[in-house]
Amino acid sequence: MSETATGAEPLTADAREHGLAGDGVTNDQPAFQRLVDALGAACAADGRPRVLYAPAGRYLMRDEPTVWRSGVSLVGAGRGATCFVLDNAGARSRPVPLAWFTALQHGAGPGNHLADLTFAHFEIDGSGVRTPHYEVLAKGLGLQYVLRGRFSDLYIHDTAATGFGCDFLQDTVVEGVLAERCGRQDSGEQMGGAGLGIGIGGWGPVERLTVTACTATGNGTNGIFLELQKEQWTPPRGIRITACHAEGNRFGISDWGADGLLVTSSTMLGNHEAGFDVSSQGTTGVGGRGGIVTGCVIDGNVRDGIGLGNTPGPYAFRGNRVSGNGRYGYWEHNLAGGDEEPTADIVLEANDIRGNALDGVRVDAAMRDTAIVDNRVRANGRRHAGAAAGGGAGVRCTALSLTDERADWPVDGHLGKEVTVGSLAALVTGNTRTRLSLAPLRPGADSAWPDGVPEPGRGYRLPAAPAVRAGLTVDAAVTRPQLRGNVIGDDQPARTQTHGLCVTRDGRWTDGRAVGNDLGRNASAATRFDTEPAGGRWHDNDT
Repeated sequence: MSETATGAEPLTADAREHGLAGDGVTNDQPAFQRLVDALGAACAADGRPRVLYAPAGRYLMRDEPTVWRSGVSLVGAGRGATCFVLDNAGARSRPVPLAWFTALQHGAGPGNHLADLTFAHFEIDGSGVRTPHYEVLAKGLGLQYVLRGRFSDLYIHDTAATGFGCDFLQDTVVEGVLAERCGRQDSGEQMGGAGLGIGIGGWGPVERLTVTACTATGNGTNGIFLELQKEQWTPPRGIRITACHAEGNRFGISDWGADGLLVTSSTMLGNHEAGFDVSSQGTTGVGGRGGIVTGCVIDGNVRDGIGLGNTPGPYAFRGNRVSGNGRYGYWEHNLAGGDEEPTADIVLEANDIRGNALDGVRVDAAMRDTAIVDNRVRANGRRHAGAAAGGGAGVRCTALSLTDERADWPVDGHLGKEVTVGSLAALVTGNTRTRLSLAPLRPGADSAWPDGVPEPGRGYRLPAAPAVRAGLTVDAAVTRPQLRGNVIGDDQPARTQTHGLCVTRDGRWTDGRAVGNDLGRNASAATRFDTEPAGGRWHDNDT
């Protein structure tokens, strides 16, 4: 029997004993809302938080989202055992998150928040919700202004918008959340559409939030992102992301407006744009700053490992493996419309940057006071194969590959290239002597081709590789850089990294200090200066 508070609702209420069927057929939402309201009212009356326990079953939530109440926790019997099935078949224009409480719809704010609640041990199936147009509120969970919350052991999948879409989380832990194939109605360019998307800034300059041991795969935009919600707000400190895994999303983990974000011991694999991103992509166009990324594996992303821009800095990347990405290992660049002032105090220290398709580190936006120290930048430029074409006998495609039995390509020599078959195009994620592996058309898709698999024998084309693929390429103004103690070379039998350091015609290397670097063993030369460095010091470098 559940403990009962005197003259009030029980402290723990069993959903089955309060009118929910859990049979996957009965619409349980009305009874669910009544129970949440009753427990919330009881907590408000006596100050004692309540627990709503949902035993194993499939609870159908149809056509109406449930407005949440402070002090009410929702606990299930485990992933797969307790499942909340979201559906809007009778109200197609209405988003149906399992639980919501927002500033716009419900007046949520620092003075009207949800406190002392836990969501744990259940599944949310969002596949039954489809709106005529993308609706950012069609989430799994959509709570704002939570104090002392805990979200644990949740499986959220196939939502039309973000799976875990909760904002302004103070003194809160998000742990063990698995988000798969969320944002399925997001084009990839719209707001939300993430596995875990967390709006920040509503509590002021410090938001004490930990996101740990979460996994996000195949989501429409980000695996995990943090986004400042109002441009005039102070980017908050106090947020940590630890031991998380982001795979096959558009972006892996993104910092779109935090200050001092800590990202540690996480893996970012096979994401379409970048494994880790700092930029102005968010709602307010504000990039993160002051963050530290350390001890992470950022590998095999379709384009870039790390993309950083639209930030004043600083930012530090220490002790990471950045490898096998389809364009650059690290790419400094700015998006139009965001902050385009020179980024200051970027630190790349003790990273292993290797096996990326083009440059290991590429600078396409102005920087100052950058420190590139004690990194091993090796064997990049893997995209070194010449142009290729074929067709006819021996050429065939599958959903995620193209094979030419008569080819003899260098292994991974086409990494990151776009292969065209007639009017169709796909991105190459790797290749053997005769087979190209292809990226899905979009996160969560099961094919690289928009209009079906090309028929056998169709002709294909692959472009040539760029001639220069350096360990470090500077194609913008870099002022007062520190380049110290790095090993920038190539020890492959057939070297593909052409140069250690390249400064292009549009690049500027001004008042820099390059000391104690090993720039030898590149395919062409230690350095290439289309624009000579100006000022500074250069000594004790092995070439």
